[in-house]
Amino acid sequence: MAAIAGVSVSTASKVLRGGGKASDATRERILDAAARLDYEPNALGQFLAQGRSATIGVLTLNAPGAFTMPVLTGATTTLGARDLSVLVSDSRLDRSLITATVRKFRARKVDGLLVVGDGSGTAMRSVTAGFTVPVVYAYGVSDDPDDVSFLHNGELAGELAGRHLLSLGRRRIAHISASLDDHSARERAAGLAAALAEAGVELVGGTGLHGDWSRSWGRRAAEDLLASGLEFDAVFCGNDTIATAASEVFRQAGLRIPEDVAIVGFDNLAGLMDQHDRTLTTIDPLLSTVGARAAEYLADAIEGGEFVPGLHRVDGVLIEGESTAVTR
Repeated sequence: MAAIAGVSVSTASKVLRGGGKASDATRERILDAAARLDYEPNALGQFLAQGRSATIGVLTLNAPGAFTMPVLTGATTTLGARDLSVLVSDSRLDRSLITATVRKFRARKVDGLLVVGDGSGTAMRSVTAGFTVPVVYAYGVSDDPDDVSFLHNGELAGELAGRHLLSLGRRRIAHISASLDDHSARERAAGLAAALAEAGVELVGGTGLHGDWSRSWGRRAAEDLLASGLEFDAVFCGNDTIATAASEVFRQAGLRIPEDVAIVGFDNLAGLMDQHDRTLTTIDPLLSTVGARAAEYLADAIEGGEFVPGLHRVDGVLIEGESTAVTR
């Protein structure tokens, strides 16, 4: 290509990288020759010339997890679009493996590290001190406030659910979720409480029913709610599994959904499984976006972009389904 343009290899290389001091005419000849030859610059060669490996280490705490996978997919897709290769290593929730993986990534001289947790309640021990390159955390929060962490917005999820139910005219709203010792459950409950307080509405029973994230708990809590004699016309469930189980109990008791009881869940499980099922109204935490934003931030930081410590939230969206959409 340099020969066709009538310039040296060095001059052609500098122009194609966006630099050099070539004249406009020379630059035009080089670009024209590149276009005619369908020339693609060697991205790896350019990175190596800059003293970089063009590789990002990705340390996952639980890669097979149903909710980790969309985060990982969003991150790796984004890094690939930035011409960055990815090395993924999973610790399988074993802290001893994390230490070994950190050493491996340092030896490979990665340009940056992305640590992917296992949810908002994940205890993520900071590994940043072991690197001289940028480190970003996703789907969990580092225990070092000087680190950068990306997480879905749990409180907003609760607010979205509450506001949606209120907008439907529901005023006797109950809540079924996991124990408030769980960070995720606590955030969603706080968001719901804020939305109800803003409207001057009290949560049915004063507090929610709190157990775990399982289907069996969803059924038992729904049965307890029915047995309590409390009047309710809507329920925000901490996840879709609980919401589905509770819906079954309510229907078996003769209640119509959504006419008698409107139900909102969280997770968008149908979307995660690529199903076009709008049976359940749910909050989608946009986990793929969490991974993509974290990866984009890391790639920018490697190139000298702004690095702001602390927690960066990604807002989810409400997806309306049949469980709240009353047809008249």
